[in-house]
Amino acid sequence: MPPSAPLVEVSCVLEVLGAPLVERLYFWALQVDFVDEHATTGGGHTGLQWNPRFPGSTAVNWGGYAVRELGGDILPGSSSELPGFADDPNTRGYPWGFSRSYRLRVLRSPDRAGAWRAEITDVLSDKTSLIRELLGGGTYLSAPVVWCEAFADCDAPSVTARWRDLKAVDSQGAKVAPVGVQVNYQSLGAGGCSNTTVLLEGGSVLQVTGVPRTVQQGTFLHL
Repeated sequence: MPPSAPLVEVSCVLEVLGAPLVERLYFWALQVDFVDEHATTGGGHTGLQWNPRFPGSTAVNWGGYAVRELGGDILPGSSSELPGFADDPNTRGYPWGFSRSYRLRVLRSPDRAGAWRAEITDVLSDKTSLIRELLGGGTYLSAPVVWCEAFADCDAPSVTARWRDLKAVDSQGAKVAPVGVQVNYQSLGAGGCSNTTVLLEGGSVLQVTGVPRTVQQGTFLHL
């Protein structure tokens, strides 16, 4: 990210290009840290899930954790008008489609200090749904990341997610955007796969599973 005042909003557009062919959890998320003037208070992640627990296996999530110094617990949040299960308030049913664009947006709650709202907008219909609010604390956002988490075997059929329009708004109301992204993969020792890669396509970033790796760990890609 370029130099700016502290961030108060982060957004991006996500498109999953085809359905996973296995009944395992996939999660494509925008992640942010919650910070104040002195420290990080926690972090949250919002995005689309391919989740066999839900009708059509489609769901959306907004959840997170407090930092270890504050206990590391799952952050509490508001209820949601989207359908879900009592034992998982973070994940809600949402009828998203493949090769269709969705804007993910994290911003301050207009109603509660220290609460952060996540919204999802179907870009084609321009319909916005409030996922819920998360009590993450802090007054600003930092360290935005987009990621793919696949609980499928490494040899499962390939799945591609496209990210674009990575944006933020700072506390002065100025719009800022990253000049690039730095590639990071989960290590094999931590359970990662060696056949995932990241690609640039125009102004978009692709995260691809089940293919030879062509962009190496730590590579900086200019947008």
